[in-house]
Formats: sequence, structure tokens, C-alpha cells
Amino acid sequence: MTSTVSENYRLLHTMIRVRDLKKSLDFYTRLLGMKLLRQKDYPSGEFTLVFVGYGDEASDAVIELTHNWGRTEPYDLGTGFGHLAIGVPDIHATCDRLAAEGVNIPRPPGPMKHGGSVIAFIEDPDGYKIELIEKKPEAAP
Repeated sequence: MTSTVSENYRLLHTMIRVRDLKKSLDFYTRLLGMKLLRQKDYPSGEFTLVFVGYGDEASDAVIELTHNWGRTEPYDLGTGFGHLAIGVPDIHATCDRLAAEGVNIPRPPGPMKHGGSVIAFIEDPDGYKIELIEKKPEAAP
């Protein structure tokens, strides 16, 4: 059998620029439960790269938070970027907990327009959209 490109490639990370690294780290680690995987300062370029995720970078896609030192103005998020998506076991409980922490929830939990999954949209401290998709734990056979 011949190898295909998809067997040899995998998604490594998605990079987003963040203005307040401390606030963003708190959001992704404490509020969304990701792990801080690695962090490195680059003094000559005046930026810090931080990688967060739910699993090891060797096997899972992660998020790269890029913090450009001295940035005070919000980033223009543009019209090309859509959103990140995270599966959660109980979307209502998750949104209630995040709302209590002051997280903006522009689209509360509810069914997708054309049926199917229960979803919600939240925003991180920089305004990036994150879709929450309810994924019930699979029952043991």
C-alpha cells in the first residue's frame, strides 16, 4: 500500500497573538483547563511564545500564544480567522462557570441552526472566538 500525505502530516498548532500574556494564560489554563506546555522569551525579538493544550505536543494539536512585548493596543482580529473549537462534556455547566468568571458568551448554549450538536461561543481576553461543542463521554461497552 502506498503512503499518502495525510498519513505523514498532522496539525501541530494554531498561533494567536495576545496582548496580556498573564490574562491569556489564566484564561486558557485555569478557565479552560489546558496545560502550560512550554514558554520561552526571545529578548532579541521582544516576544514570548507560550504553548498550551490538553495533551502532549508530540500527539496533540496545541495553541501557540504569541506575546509581543510592549503591545498596548488590541489586535485587529481581521475577517479571515474564524474560531477555535473545544469539546466539553456539559456545555451548560461550562458556560455557567465561565460566565461567573466574567467570560463573554456572545452565543449561549443551544442547538446548531440545522440540528445536530449543542454549541456555544465564548471569547478569550483578546476577543478570539472559541466554539464550545458538547461532547458527552462515550459509555463503556
